[in-house]
Amino acid sequence: MSESSLLASPVAARRPSRGVTFAAVAAIAVLFPAASSAPSPLYVVYQQQWHFSAVTLTAVFAVYVLGLIASLIVLGALSDYVGRRPVLAAAIALEALSLVLFVTAGNVPMLYLARLLQGIATGAALTTLGATLVDLNPPHAPGRAGLINGIAPTSGLALGALGCGALVQYAPAPTHLVWLLLLAGMVLAGVVVAMMPETSARRSGGLASLSPRLGVPERLRKDFYALVPIVLASWALGGLYLSLGPSVAAGIFGLSNHLVGGLVVTLLCGTGALTSFFLRERSMEVVLRAGAVLLAVGTAVTLAGILTGAMVPGLVGTVLAGVGFGASALATFGTLARISGPSERGELFAVAYTVAYLAFSVPAVIAGFAVNSVGLRSTAIVYSAAVIVLGLAALGAQQLRSRQA
Repeated sequence: MSESSLLASPVAARRPSRGVTFAAVAAIAVLFPAASSAPSPLYVVYQQQWHFSAVTLTAVFAVYVLGLIASLIVLGALSDYVGRRPVLAAAIALEALSLVLFVTAGNVPMLYLARLLQGIATGAALTTLGATLVDLNPPHAPGRAGLINGIAPTSGLALGALGCGALVQYAPAPTHLVWLLLLAGMVLAGVVVAMMPETSARRSGGLASLSPRLGVPERLRKDFYALVPIVLASWALGGLYLSLGPSVAAGIFGLSNHLVGGLVVTLLCGTGALTSFFLRERSMEVVLRAGAVLLAVGTAVTLAGILTGAMVPGLVGTVLAGVGFGASALATFGTLARISGPSERGELFAVAYTVAYLAFSVPAVIAGFAVNSVGLRSTAIVYSAAVIVLGLAALGAQQLRSRQA
């Protein structure tokens, strides 16, 4: 079928406008992280029902990231070759399958499988959604795609944790209802992708792109490497909150309410999302430096709360660190959107997300083992100190890059 006849077909005639498609893709970019953070308030419930250790808890968390990183490495550049819609459709279908497994899960092995599939689906979706938003970016607002790519992960993580925490505390069927609601959201996402126009032309090399690899174009390497410390600092902190945050709230501050467990994650990620929005017009260089400073300062204040067992410093520090988290996400993905070309976006975002989720998972898994050995409080203290050091290193990296530029 020729291109002209395709455009004249009834399906093509019903395609939503570019602006509507951008908004719908942005909503899907929030939905995937929301589904990924939903288990955080549920971990305590599963732990009580199935009697597993903190090591198992963080291992379940890590299995998700293992699938996600494998997906980023193998599938990260695929949409640059076969188009955005096929990759998004496959990711949504796999995510829906994982949600069905969550609904039917009755033991830890089933939980592992559901999280693994969810990680694979999220990895395929994240880079493709990020690239699609840049493809659809309205000409009159050149920074909008970078803004959404910075806000979507943090706002999705916040909404997923808060919504699940509320459902677990106040709604019936705490280990089932949230998954059914997310499954309905994925069905709607599938409809959106079926109707949206393709934004990236097909080209040869799709099969070869599946060879596991990660690479940054040589012309972008200095800019990308300067961003790595801030990515490590912010996502390592996010990993702590999503894996052990509710446990810290209950074990150190005595807050056992499941909604509060979700709020711990939301304080960090929700504050981050709002920060990304309000700083969207600022210079990315300034935002990067501010993010590094606030990550270090906020974590230090939280650490003071952990050391003293006082809840107020813990909350204030979390909010400050959340501002740093949001500023870091905005500046990182805004910079990547600005410096990359259309044929580089999928692979570049894949590398960025791989670094982010390695920082998100590896320290959290180590912390899970440490909890069994030295206890929750000591683990949280050492972890917080490491994030402070990373935040200061990120500030130094930005200053060095500015001098080089």
